[in-house]
Amino acid sequence: MSEVQNTAEQSSVPEQISPLRQQFREFWFYFSENKGAVVGLFFFLFIVFIALFADVIAPHSPDQQNRDFILIPPFWQDGGSIEFLLGTDAVGRDLLSRLMHGSRFSLFAGCIVIVISLTFGVLLGLSAGYFRGFYEVIVMRVMDVILSIPSLLMALVLVAMLGPGLRNAMIAISITYLPHYVRLARASAVAEAARDYVTASKVAGAGTMRLMLVTILPNCMAPLIVQASLSFSTAILDTAALGFLGMGAQPPASEWGTMLAEAREFILSAWWVVTFPGVAILLTVLAINLMGDGLRDALDPKMKRS
Repeated sequence: MSEVQNTAEQSSVPEQISPLRQQFREFWFYFSENKGAVVGLFFFLFIVFIALFADVIAPHSPDQQNRDFILIPPFWQDGGSIEFLLGTDAVGRDLLSRLMHGSRFSLFAGCIVIVISLTFGVLLGLSAGYFRGFYEVIVMRVMDVILSIPSLLMALVLVAMLGPGLRNAMIAISITYLPHYVRLARASAVAEAARDYVTASKVAGAGTMRLMLVTILPNCMAPLIVQASLSFSTAILDTAALGFLGMGAQPPASEWGTMLAEAREFILSAWWVVTFPGVAILLTVLAINLMGDGLRDALDPKMKRS
């Protein structure tokens, strides 16, 4: 009789869900309500898959020149070839293969820019919001000076000083994005530092670094993650813009902006050489923006519906 009673009591106890799993379920519930964000997420994962396995799935090497197939149109047009599905460029390189490998440059540049700007922006903003005083004034005024200069113009000046190249372009773009994260992290840190749980941690003897990085920072991450996701698409655009102007990735790199720059003179005679890199940039940026909107809906408490 006791065994039957214990079994009944166990069956009546609800299944225990770990806090992490519960948070993920809540996040996915709000994120999946935005159908555009879900579509953007899957398309972004598709681009990531192409970037990771471009060496395997690309039909040709991105730098292989086929002198007998110069400016071949896509396979569905007259004169096209099934061997080059999206056609070839002015030196006979397969456009599809270059687009696949070019996704690596764009995603890599976007990731590095966000990591650099987010890391230094959080450190500067968090410390400014915690220590306040003269240090805060100096940091914020420097950020105001950077914000007063158009971002692309400032990136061009910095790349001109450092020298053209993808690495220097990423450094320059990271500097132009820095104020956004500093201001956001500083505002969040000021708001969180006045809360009771921070005061309790101070009374318990927590050190300065623990207060900033363990107590305050986790509660400031939601807006920073949303900002990072939206800035990721802008970083790809700015990298492509610098590549188009000849200050980013240098030929024969298959970066999408560099591909557009190489194809400028063929806008009227070979539309595919210009159109497909532009479409690749458009769809990738659109997917990331849609995904960023979904992250905002899922992470911002003001956007959540009870």
